[in-house]
Amino acid sequence: MSEPRTPESPTQRLPVLDKTSEAPPALLPEGSGRFWSARRVPAGVVALCLLAGAALFLYDIAAVRAHRPVMHWRRSLARQLAERPLDDTWVLAGAGVAAALGLWLIVLAVTPGLRDLLPMRRPHPDVRAGLRREAAAQVLRDRAMEVSGVRAVRVRMRRRRADVRAVSHFRGLDDVQADLDAVLTEAVRGLGLSRPPALSVHVRRPGRKG
Repeated sequence: MSEPRTPESPTQRLPVLDKTSEAPPALLPEGSGRFWSARRVPAGVVALCLLAGAALFLYDIAAVRAHRPVMHWRRSLARQLAERPLDDTWVLAGAGVAAALGLWLIVLAVTPGLRDLLPMRRPHPDVRAGLRREAAAQVLRDRAMEVSGVRAVRVRMRRRRADVRAVSHFRGLDDVQADLDAVLTEAVRGLGLSRPPALSVHVRRPGRKG
């Protein structure tokens, strides 16, 4: 007597991975660069100042062409520039202010800004991503609090280094230090930053400064 056959369960044919297919693009660890600030406020202030000055000079020139007297401020400015020597206090002060403003604009033009945004690795040349410092610090703080013996953690995230200050109320400090080094090193690697910051970890007992 033959045993009853159970109905076959429906099967689904899974796609077969072709070994000759191209592998996904590798992450680009370097070359992402920092994010550049738009500098909208300084650019807007400079544009408004230039626009106001150009409009004022244009109005004065048009008034002179229309056989009207020159505005008093331009006449006074021309007289002051002609009469005051170069070593006069006001001339030196005005030159210093102009030089400082010019240097400030040059610094804004050649520096990227957005220091709070850390660039991440680029999985594709057309894709860019960034991670804010406070978010990265929060990740490291949460991972550090998972280590046994850690009571409190303070993380200061910089572009080049992550400073971690931990307080341990039990276990040996060397053991806690070793566990924190291992856990936080893995956490920094998991952030996916294009330039992972150097890790600085210090552990102390409660009530001691360090």
